[in-house]
Amino acid sequence: MKKKQKSEWLIRSLYALIGVAILSFGAATLRIGQVGLDPYTAANIGIGESLGLSLGVYQLIINIVILGLVFVFGRKYIGLGTVINMVLTGFFIDFYTWLYSTFVTIKINLFTQGLLLILGVLIFTFGASFYMSAKIGNAPYDAIAPIIVERTKAQYRIVRIIQDIFFVILAFIFGGPVGLGTVINAFFTGPLIDFWNKKVSEPIIEKSVKEKL
Repeated sequence: MKKKQKSEWLIRSLYALIGVAILSFGAATLRIGQVGLDPYTAANIGIGESLGLSLGVYQLIINIVILGLVFVFGRKYIGLGTVINMVLTGFFIDFYTWLYSTFVTIKINLFTQGLLLILGVLIFTFGASFYMSAKIGNAPYDAIAPIIVERTKAQYRIVRIIQDIFFVILAFIFGGPVGLGTVINAFFTGPLIDFWNKKVSEPIIEKSVKEKL
């Protein structure tokens, strides 16, 4: 790998890691606010608990399964960002939840829940956009919609909404933390990620990469 290519790869890897850390913090914020997590995490918590597994462990297992399908149908979406997301997200969420529970006292009422809901959704979608805009691979879950779009020419937003609703149903069936935040994420994750991509994440990352090379 040429020096310039290696530098770009390292920069993008760092941004992907930052993005995963941010989205995990957003998910933990929703979890602490007891307003429901994003559909994928909510489903994984519900199924994981029914199997006696922590979120980090179960999410890693299911990510490996989905990764196998992505490898068959859309391997171009696999990269270091894929590994960073699939391995670290669940454990990051567990860690941030521990930090919240241990060091931050939040009285849960309608006001704090509303505040944590708004902050959680915005932080989660921004983090997802940031790591995806690094363009070094999508998480297995986030690769599903682009693969379907590529093969069907359907709109990304519509496909992502359908995908998220499916996992909301799974979360509900298995008793995962479903709430208003889950529903909002199911309908607005795609549009918000699109917004962050175009207005913030891609401009920041691409400009940064050009300046540092």
